[in-house]
Amino acid sequence: MIRIKRAYQSPAKKDGYRIMVDRVWPRGVSKQRLKMDAWFKDIAPSHDLRRWLSQNSQKWDEFRNKYKEELKDKSELLNQVIDLEKEKEIITLVYTTGNTEHNSAIVLKEILDKLKS
Repeated sequence: MIRIKRAYQSPAKKDGYRIMVDRVWPRGVSKQRLKMDAWFKDIAPSHDLRRWLSQNSQKWDEFRNKYKEELKDKSELLNQVIDLEKEKEIITLVYTTGNTEHNSAIVLKEILDKLKS
């Protein structure tokens, strides 16, 4: 099972194996508090794509398509996440943005779920 969770939410046992999937560490949050098991910076959207979106949800559909294109070159990382899910049973993709409806973790989970089926 793959879940997603905002970095500013408290870690919980039900999160299972926690993977940070953003390039930037959340401001003001210690590594101890986040209880991250892994940090997959390179699976996150490129800096240019992240800046381009800039929390503007009007660009959401285009962002999703562009990020999916970037992920096509990251099959090794995607497979690592899928393997971790098989091994750990539950993984949580942790993201930093405040927008819970439009963020890269949603797109990443969508792609991972598709690859598993």
